[in-house]
Amino acid sequence: MEHNPDFYGLGIAPNILAILDKIGFKVPTPIQVKAIPAGLEGKDVMGLAQTGTGKTLAFGIPMIQACVQGTQGLVILPTRELALQVEETFIKVGGPLGIRTALLIGGAPMGRQLDQLRRGPSVVIGTPGRIIDHLEQKTISLKRVSILVLDEADRMLDMGFAPQLKRILAEVPPADKRQTMLFSATMPDGIVKLANSYMKLPIRIEIAPPGTAAARATQELFFISKNDKPRLLESVLGEYRGSVLVFTRTKFGAKRIAALARHIGHTAAEIHSNRSLNQRREALEGFKNGRYRVLVATDIAARGIDVKGIELVINYDLPSTPEDYVHRIGRTARAGAAGHAISFAMPDERRDVQDIERVMRVALPQSKLPQLPPARLEPRAPARFTPYSPRGGSRPSGRGRESRSSGPAPRSRNSPRRPGGRYR
Repeated sequence: MEHNPDFYGLGIAPNILAILDKIGFKVPTPIQVKAIPAGLEGKDVMGLAQTGTGKTLAFGIPMIQACVQGTQGLVILPTRELALQVEETFIKVGGPLGIRTALLIGGAPMGRQLDQLRRGPSVVIGTPGRIIDHLEQKTISLKRVSILVLDEADRMLDMGFAPQLKRILAEVPPADKRQTMLFSATMPDGIVKLANSYMKLPIRIEIAPPGTAAARATQELFFISKNDKPRLLESVLGEYRGSVLVFTRTKFGAKRIAALARHIGHTAAEIHSNRSLNQRREALEGFKNGRYRVLVATDIAARGIDVKGIELVINYDLPSTPEDYVHRIGRTARAGAAGHAISFAMPDERRDVQDIERVMRVALPQSKLPQLPPARLEPRAPARFTPYSPRGGSRPSGRGRESRSSGPAPRSRNSPRRPGGRYR
């Protein structure tokens, strides 16, 4: 099928077309062009497309059009951030048509979720763990679900959600009595097995092979010592003027880098698993509306950040897997826009760079280090003292595990090197 100049001709109902036009969705992406007609026909779909290609509307439009006719939909996603943004799209497109949603995610008040469920939502959007919580408490029934979406399915398997998915899929009607749409950036064996077990003759739609970066995302690589990374970050942030998304491997590193960015004069926020849902939502909204120029995130948010106009992605730390590199840099150059990605690699990480290049099937352009600014003393959080205790007296609470991981600590020459933080 050729790329349509607009959403007309895809079989979308006129009232939905009017809403799309009103909210500014004019030109469908390739995954939307191919997936929407199949979805509207009620066919099972396996969509393989890189991140940032418009998959939410690719499954959202068929689900909304089906739910207008009285059916119920279920969307399962790996992270809270992704669930929040998918719900936002459903509210924009389906809200004017009377489509009610229930958002079931961890960290959010159960009372509000119960209220949403009592109102009989047309679409339930949630993460596996919280959906299981409601199933165990018998506050939700999935027997009426006639259209099921598994979004970022490979990410859910990577995060260990296979048992939860199996449990949830046992609660929905069987494959021959429901429509299933599965979307994934990669197609490992686990996804193929999932599709074979829970889908009926799915149509496979592949927009770009795994490892394909966004078409207009340019890339750049610097080899640099760990101690000089803060100076290079300061140099890069001074060179660019737009919004910047910085990725680190650990939540402690994210906290430290956000503090560093603020210390050198930039507005910055952080997203990682130590932040509450409200803190993560505030950080993401602030990044979207420009209150924060810099957002520092761990890979928990690599596929959960759908923000238009991100000028630059910085891999302050290389990702734990080459595939995550693709997801990270896919946060820029979204929906046909231009963007840039810069990676900081230490000299002993050349093999990691080669693994990324093998997945990308392209060599990462290496740049010469610019003249770096003078080293700064990194900011440290003030020590907070616990009340006096006769057992141990008072001690700064900041000297616990988090503070040791959040900044460089002195190390004797003979002490063993601590391994890097666990991938979050």
